[in-house]
Order: sequence, then C-alpha cells, then structure tokens
Amino acid sequence: MSERAAPPVIVYDGVCLLCSRWVRFLLQRDHEGHYRFASMQSESGRHLLQTHGLDPDSPFSMLLVEDGHGYTDTTAIARVLRGLPRRRWHWLGGLMLWIPRTLRDVAYRFVARHRYRLFGRSDQCFVPSPEQLSRFIT
Repeated sequence: MSERAAPPVIVYDGVCLLCSRWVRFLLQRDHEGHYRFASMQSESGRHLLQTHGLDPDSPFSMLLVEDGHGYTDTTAIARVLRGLPRRRWHWLGGLMLWIPRTLRDVAYRFVARHRYRLFGRSDQCFVPSPEQLSRFIT
C-alpha cells in the first residue's frame, strides 16, 4: 500500500494585498483543490519558512512546498502555474522557467521589497470563504 503524497502548500504574506490577490486567483482556477495555503503569519506558515531556510520575520520570498522540497520566488510561481489545470497557465509557467532565474528573480525581488507600497497592506490576513476554509492551514 503506497502513501499518498501531501498536497503542495503555498506560503504567502497574508497581509499583502498582492499576495492575497494571488491566492484568490489560484482559488478561482484550482477547482480540484490541488494547492493548500498557509499565511506566513500563521504558526504553520512560519514553521514551513524556517524549515526551508527563510526568515519568517523578514520574508521577501513566496514559498511553495511540494513533495518535501521548497521552491521560492519565480520558480515557485512558475511551478504553481504549471500545476493549474488549464493549459494556458501550464504554458506560461513553462515559459517562465525558460528565462534564466537570475533575470526572473531580479524583478521578483524588486516587487517583493516594495509590495506594500505598490499594492497596499491589510490590517488582517485574507479571510477565506467557508467553502475555501479547508484549503488553508493555520
């Protein structure tokens, strides 16, 4: 009997409005519930960040934990897009991976450093609907 792999988890900044939009985008497109979510402000989100060598108090990276491996920045975004059911997102994720990571991540790091100023910040984490709640880890 084989064990079923844990679903991939996306750790995101729950008070960042851009990050919350990213989560909503994924919730609307991932109809099968492939991805789980943990805000970096939650206990499990902080633990995952620390486990994968990221500082939860100074996070500039999005983290995707998939099959026990941690992926950050544009690699995480590309892998998530490739995991969505529609071909256009899979294609876009694949295209992103063709661009050298150093070039991709320069732009990502700029946006990550200035995300609150560019997109805003909420006083509280994104609150999922009751139907979405099972996809979030606290």
